[in-house]
Formats: sequence, structure tokens, C-alpha cells
Amino acid sequence: MSKTTPATLALTKAGISFSLAHYDYDPNAERVGVQAAEAMGVSPAEVFKTLMAELDGKPVCAIVPSDEEVNMKKLAAALGGKSAQMMKPPNAERLTGYKVGGISPLGQRKLVPTALDELATLYDEIYLNGGQRGLQIRIRPDDLVTALGCVVADLVR
Repeated sequence: MSKTTPATLALTKAGISFSLAHYDYDPNAERVGVQAAEAMGVSPAEVFKTLMAELDGKPVCAIVPSDEEVNMKKLAAALGGKSAQMMKPPNAERLTGYKVGGISPLGQRKLVPTALDELATLYDEIYLNGGQRGLQIRIRPDDLVTALGCVVADLVR
């Protein structure tokens, strides 16, 4: 498994500190983020999933705890729109350059408005996908906000 992805390159280029964690990816897992947390021996609340959505027809990204679900009304409000819905997986892969199960909010092909759930601020460090299945980035939430220029808001039900 490669330790270099567009996500890790983006953080390195920005001079942001991070570490990597590898785990055995299960393609049959019902919830990839929860499976990653279990495989790494950490709480699912500390492992954040990257969800691609469409807000008023335009792509956006939501980063929420793996054991939570994004509330589309809250996502729309956080990013100043009216209506949000999940993006179809093939569209998310084409837009980001990553495969589902390995989508990172960092190093995507196109920079899109991004929102990080405020629960991230409860932790010194969180995990999020590193750009390939089985690779997680461990990073301080403040550093993630700096790297992405994202908003922090309540996004879950």
C-alpha cells in the first residue's frame, strides 16, 4: 500500500503535521468508517467519514463521525444552500479522483465547499480517509480546517 496519495501530498505541501494509520479494508463492510475504527481499535466517534453531496445541484463535501448520519438540512444551512442530497457513488469517484471507501476530503481533483461536523472539536486528533482503502490520516481538527478552509458546524441528526 502506498503511503503517498493526493491527500498526503496536499498536507505535506501545506506544511501540516499528520500521521498515517493502516488497517485491513473490508469491501463487504456495511459501514466502512465503523469497520476502520474497529480494525484500528479506536472509537467510531473519532473516525470521520467523507461524504460527497450535491447542494442546489453543485458538489459539496461533508465530514462527519463514522457512527453518525449527515442531516441534509443542516448541511445545506451550514454551506448557505437550500437543498442537499447525497451524490451518486460513480459521480463522487469521478469528481474526487478517489474510489468509494477511500474518498478523502483532501487532495480531491476539484476543490468544493466543505463542512466538518463540530463533534471533531471534541478530540485532540481525528482519523479520516487518506485517499485509498485501508489508509487513514490522523490529524488535529484545527489543522484539517486550515488545510481545507472548511466550515465547522452541527451536521448530524
